Amino acid sequence: MLTDLLDSTCVSSLSSLLAGARNVVITCHLSPDGDAMGSSLGLCRVLNNMGLNARVVVPDTPPKYLMFLPGADDIVIFSRSKVFAGRLFANADVVFCLDYNEPQRIDLVADMMLASPGRKVLIDHHLNPSSFPDVIISHPEESSTSVLVYKVLAALGLSGQVDREAATCLYTGMMTDTGNFSYNSNSADLYEVVGALVRCGIDKDAIYRQVYFSNSYNRLRLNGYAMLDKFEVFPEHRAALITLTREELNRFHYQKGDTEDLVNRPLTIPDVTYSVFLREESDYIKVSTRSKGDFPVNIMCKEHFNGGGHLNAAGGEFYGTMAEAVEVFHNLMPLFDKYLS
Repeated sequence: MLTDLLDSTCVSSLSSLLAGARNVVITCHLSPDGDAMGSSLGLCRVLNNMGLNARVVVPDTPPKYLMFLPGADDIVIFSRSKVFAGRLFANADVVFCLDYNEPQRIDLVADMMLASPGRKVLIDHHLNPSSFPDVIISHPEESSTSVLVYKVLAALGLSGQVDREAATCLYTGMMTDTGNFSYNSNSADLYEVVGALVRCGIDKDAIYRQVYFSNSYNRLRLNGYAMLDKFEVFPEHRAALITLTREELNRFHYQKGDTEDLVNRPLTIPDVTYSVFLREESDYIKVSTRSKGDFPVNIMCKEHFNGGGHLNAAGGEFYGTMAEAVEVFHNLMPLFDKYLS
């Protein structure tokens, strides 16, 4: 049952916090993806439907392909509006922390979030949450924070406040964090939530097209280049690697989100069990990993790339050059052969 997620004490605590609140700030992690944006905007819409004054604050600019989401134009981007964001945090009665498990994941927003007088509520599906929130709802077994937000709302008796706009946001988060329901998506509860969101009036096919079929000319060229010239397969390890340097990204006028889903493409090869994508940022290498079956890319990211995540979808960061990151990957492949079934 969806409403069985929270125990009575947690339900009572959350209900009391919301009953006594007027101003709410919702935060999500740096470089927000579909789940971070979807869960935040979906919750924000529901809280506004309840008459609360809720705003979403993100650390940096969201990717362009997600700006179709209802409420996206009202997001407060911290890097552009620090003073205004500071006022929101100072006046907040409740601060929601969605899709991250520790303050450092929200970068420079962390100090304001922690200093806010508002009570902190964490809703997340990543492992090992830190102890800063007043209320912690952590369920790593869930495929996305968005589905977890819906279950929390259902447990609070608020699913009736989920309208088409909120449902569109939550469905987008669920869809993107499961690769369009191709991994971490075998729970029957997940499809109960999908059914509930469809009954709210969403057009799930249109959402899919917005996310996956909204390419720019440069994005298509960049992804084509990546697959033609920067894609390697290592058959003896059933692994794949894609790398893109900053110079290569700039050559194709890269915008945030342009390489979304690139890491999944090697997994369409039957004999590839896991895929790693290394993208050079200004001062580190962004690591994205995906896998099939029981291959634990979360362990790989945690032990070698300062990150973590889920069994089949994880990420991290490498502080060094691209050549050094590639060398680490080559060295770790034999270590992970033991996980190949």
